[in-house]
Amino acid sequence: MRGDLHERVAENGRMSPRIHTVDTISVNYEGRTEEVADRLPDVSPRGMFIGTSQRFPEGAVLNLKFRLAISGAEIQTRCEVRYCQPGVGVGVEFIGISPEDSRAIEREVELCAKKRAKHTAKKKSIRAR
Repeated sequence: MRGDLHERVAENGRMSPRIHTVDTISVNYEGRTEEVADRLPDVSPRGMFIGTSQRFPEGAVLNLKFRLAISGAEIQTRCEVRYCQPGVGVGVEFIGISPEDSRAIEREVELCAKKRAKHTAKKKSIRAR
């Protein structure tokens, strides 16, 4: 299964798979802490896409605090805005993320991939009946 996941990642041009597994998120920018996500973000070990109508300039440094949905791990890191899609959201890359937080995200991605594979296999089994 792991090879399949990496093939899909290569097909869509991503260096790391993205998963929807963030439970809560708060963003601190220029001294203001806000719940900015209109939709729960998707996360990868390298960064995340935050669905928000709020604009942040490219290159802006944000402080993020979020909780992973499956493990409950709380992640705190800085990130840099890499691109902004007005009215849709911002793509950010983690900077200065601790090795343990990075590993927690990697484990979460693996757990989600396993869950997704089980769910897909179950659906195929039901359809085959």
